[in-house]
Amino acid sequence: MRIKNIALIATVLVPSLVLASHGEHHVTMFDSDFKYRVLNFTIFAGLIYYLVANPIKAFFVGRSQGIANQLKEIEAKLQASKNERLAAEENLAKAQEKAKELVADAANEAKILASNIAEKNAALLNQLEKQALEKQELETKKAMRSTIDEVLNSGITNDDITVDESKVISLISNKVA
Repeated sequence: MRIKNIALIATVLVPSLVLASHGEHHVTMFDSDFKYRVLNFTIFAGLIYYLVANPIKAFFVGRSQGIANQLKEIEAKLQASKNERLAAEENLAKAQEKAKELVADAANEAKILASNIAEKNAALLNQLEKQALEKQELETKKAMRSTIDEVLNSGITNDDITVDESKVISLISNKVA
């Protein structure tokens, strides 16, 4: 600020000292119209300041407030985005935990289903084995009957069987007893 004042005084005083004439009519700085010019300039600068200072101040204050408001809005948006990011990270962590639980539950269910299927298959296999044994026994009985029928029908006659009285008495006594 001080340098500006010195520069302003130098720009005003130096030309007036240099341009002062040294002729027969010697005019000093105080005898000339320099005082009036400085006074007019001061009045002009004061009027300009009076007319322009408040609008310029208002412009810069408004601009500062606008920038401050924009900065507050940006900070609010930044905070909101940070909050959203944190919420998204929490949701992601919850989703990952839920996914792990679902995978574990699915694995457990798969084990349970596999054991149920194995039990049902084992029961079915036992049932099929029993049925096969029953069929085998039935077929064996059928084969024995058919063999017995064949043997009996193949030509055994009453003449082929000799029954004497002692055998008949023993057979009847065995049936009675």
